[in-house]
Amino acid sequence: MASAATASGDSEPSWCELTDLASSSVGGCIQFATDEWFAAADRLLLPQPAVFIPEDFTPYGKWMDGWESRRKRIAGHDWCIIKLGLPGQIVGIEIDTAHFTGNHAPRASVQGAYLDPEPEALATLARDWRTDRIGKAATAEQLRLAQSLGSDKWTDLVPFTPLRPGYAESRRHFFAVPAPAAAAAGAAPPPPPAPAFTHLRLNMYPDGGIARLRVRGVVRRDWARVPPRAVLDLAAVENGGVALGCSDRHFGEPRNLILPGRGATMGDGWETARKPTRPAVLQVGADGLVEAPGSDWAVIRLGTAGEISRLVVDTHFFKGNFPESVAVDAAAAAGGNEGDLTALPWRALLPRTKMGPDREHAFEGADLRRVGPVTHLRLTMFPDGGVMRLRAFGTKEAGSRL
Repeated sequence: MASAATASGDSEPSWCELTDLASSSVGGCIQFATDEWFAAADRLLLPQPAVFIPEDFTPYGKWMDGWESRRKRIAGHDWCIIKLGLPGQIVGIEIDTAHFTGNHAPRASVQGAYLDPEPEALATLARDWRTDRIGKAATAEQLRLAQSLGSDKWTDLVPFTPLRPGYAESRRHFFAVPAPAAAAAGAAPPPPPAPAFTHLRLNMYPDGGIARLRVRGVVRRDWARVPPRAVLDLAAVENGGVALGCSDRHFGEPRNLILPGRGATMGDGWETARKPTRPAVLQVGADGLVEAPGSDWAVIRLGTAGEISRLVVDTHFFKGNFPESVAVDAAAAAGGNEGDLTALPWRALLPRTKMGPDREHAFEGADLRRVGPVTHLRLTMFPDGGVMRLRAFGTKEAGSRL
């Protein structure tokens, strides 16, 4: 059983860099909600920040970018069931009440479970939640099916907690979900593996609105079931890849690099600010590369240690702001010991190579240097710019425990 989350204060914790396992961009979805009169619960899972449009109303009232139920006039409280797009270990949860200022949920809690296989009752409910639910509430039969799941007894992840209204300075609430601890220090056995979750229950007490729910964590893939010669994208989030850090994230997060698909807009990639130190007039060196000071980097931890045979650097949508060139370095961190990312034993996997706009750049064979099994990749952009996706295809290392 996981311990309940602890509030992390007002500053953004480091775990906010991890993948949002519940995001609709990775397949997260709502499978049940008691009431969605003003705003449907599926907006909780949208990847983009919530917005407020003062003049926008629906036949049911003020349009809000989030989940909002009607004012409670019957017994009980409102709750919904969320299926994670990527089952995994939950490290932290963020509840955002953005723009819900006189109508936010005053209290909330979150519970979770690992459901495999998924109960038939939940599969039945999910079919009813594939259509627009605004202006609707669960029927008596839907509520009966939902209650049969016993979700009120699932593992507590965020305890019964007061929420603040959705003003800019008060809207974000962070909760760290602790991993299991070892029984004692020193010679004690290692802690048990952190539990994985497939479904969450979000409770609002008693009603109101929440703009976004972010569920940050790491996918835990069972690599023992993957054939030794199977070629997979070892950096992909669905295979356990994690973005660990970067030099700049002014316009886009590095965690986007390992998401599924090729993105819907330029905002779905990693993009940095223009270098203010760039020369007034650019020069091209004898190697055909632009001579510009500075670069930007992002580090990805692979889902498992493996040998990379093919890289894809995708600049989809980046037409006037793609990097002039990129390089990819690789490192093998013994025992998953990351420490200072800049101090890892980096070796060149793909030397600095020119990029073009809005295309996939594939590298294999003689394009790549032989570096053996690795655990981390560092993508460097010269001098700055944006990349939509980084794919690292390869085979797992035998006996890897990363």
